[in-house]
Amino acid sequence: MKNIDPQKIVFGLDSFGDIPFDQQEKPVSQAKAIRQVIKEGILADQLNLGVIALGEHHRRDYAISSPDVVLAALATRTKQITLASGVTVLSSDDPVRVFERFATLDAISNGRAEVVLGRGSFTESFPLYGYNLRDYDLLFEEKLNLFNQLLKEKPVTWSGKTRAALQHAAVFPKTESGHLAVRIAVGGTPASVVRTARYNFPLTLAIIGGKPERFLPYVKLYQKATEQFATRLHPLAIHSHGVIARTDEEAFTLAWKYLRQSFVKLGHERGWTPMSAAQFKFEIEAGSFYVGSPQTVAKRLATTISQLGAGRFELVYGAGGLPARERLKMIELYATQVVPQVRELLMEGQRQK
Repeated sequence: MKNIDPQKIVFGLDSFGDIPFDQQEKPVSQAKAIRQVIKEGILADQLNLGVIALGEHHRRDYAISSPDVVLAALATRTKQITLASGVTVLSSDDPVRVFERFATLDAISNGRAEVVLGRGSFTESFPLYGYNLRDYDLLFEEKLNLFNQLLKEKPVTWSGKTRAALQHAAVFPKTESGHLAVRIAVGGTPASVVRTARYNFPLTLAIIGGKPERFLPYVKLYQKATEQFATRLHPLAIHSHGVIARTDEEAFTLAWKYLRQSFVKLGHERGWTPMSAAQFKFEIEAGSFYVGSPQTVAKRLATTISQLGAGRFELVYGAGGLPARERLKMIELYATQVVPQVRELLMEGQRQK
């Protein structure tokens, strides 16, 4: 992608409503975790971050199952930050209800709503809502097709295999601008990248492990697909995990204790080998964990953004029970120190070309 003006790059946050630990190293209640995310969203807005994206999960270790409800609460307490899901699992939801909910959020927030659609990295929502995992691909394809038609905000006639047909159906409320912002989040499958381009949606790449540059073929595939479908080449967004503290040592200690542990727990569920010290060291030095002091993180972020030509970066913060006080400190360091340094490094890089 062409070089993007560093001043126009959007920096934001991602949260799944991770349950933070209290001072006694015990997890707080899910209700308190939700209220904590609202505090963090308010702070992000005050510090001029561009977006906060809240993910949908249906698990004990994450508190947010209804991102749009939490985002609606944030809409009344914030002024400028984009309020996004990250993601809305469209496969196990109803496209009509998704449109209605986010059009409502768009009204409450004066046009700051954004729905980020995805198939989801977890599958708990499928049996919970009565969907068969054998229909995993069909559900997303059909529902995305319907949702795309709903975005025109005109009566819709549609039929498929996964929900009841619609005949000249009108959906309300309409957005004030006539346009609901939508993105597709992709974990790294070529078919998903091509589908995003075909529907003319912006692409978000979830980069949660390995060298970021390994995703460059997907960036090029998105570019090529938009050319073939004659759709718009939207600025790329990426999101990755990170821990930022005053010093590298402090950040590494926190990341080893909390961020690594979240991956060990997930790996245990999925039959992966626990993340070793060597793997952890690789991820924070050359992989997709942005861990360290503001200066260290800024240098690594600037490299990744430049390599992939990204126009938006979202920091996944708070993984593994990171205490609330550390999360708030991290958001402040990210917004006030990391982001300005990244912009300056990118501008310096462009001047040297």
